[in-house]
Amino acid sequence: LTQHQAAVKALAWCPFHRGLLASGGGTADRTIKFWNTNSGALLNSIDTGSQVCALLWSKYQREICSSHGFSENQLILWRYPTMTKIQEFKGHTARVLHMEQSPDGATVASAAADETLRFWNVFAGENSTKAKTSGGGSIGGLSSSLGGRIR
Repeated sequence: LTQHQAAVKALAWCPFHRGLLASGGGTADRTIKFWNTNSGALLNSIDTGSQVCALLWSKYQREICSSHGFSENQLILWRYPTMTKIQEFKGHTARVLHMEQSPDGATVASAAADETLRFWNVFAGENSTKAKTSGGGSIGGLSSSLGGRIR
């Protein structure tokens, strides 16, 4: 599968559609592509406007979150399959390298090159509601942007 125009930086298997793989391209590509891995067919491609560093599917909704580098260093929540942008989450000052979903499926922890961890209420879990504002949130009294360095 050779349709990306730069390094492939992110991969995520869809939890609700067998054989669907999302991939994200680097700075010269800036796209999220969706693949039918059974046939090798490219199903869709969306230009995100910046390098894609990580991808994470919601456990409960038909949504995917992408993290980005230059120029906005943000997370973007997309509705699948329309790829309508639902919300942007800004706060990192450098490329967002990794994301991980909490066990309840609602919170995303992001790690960036700015040496911070941030927590975001991105996905609505089975019994939770999505945050109405961007910029992080708090979890059990923890700040939404921990200043601790990742080492």
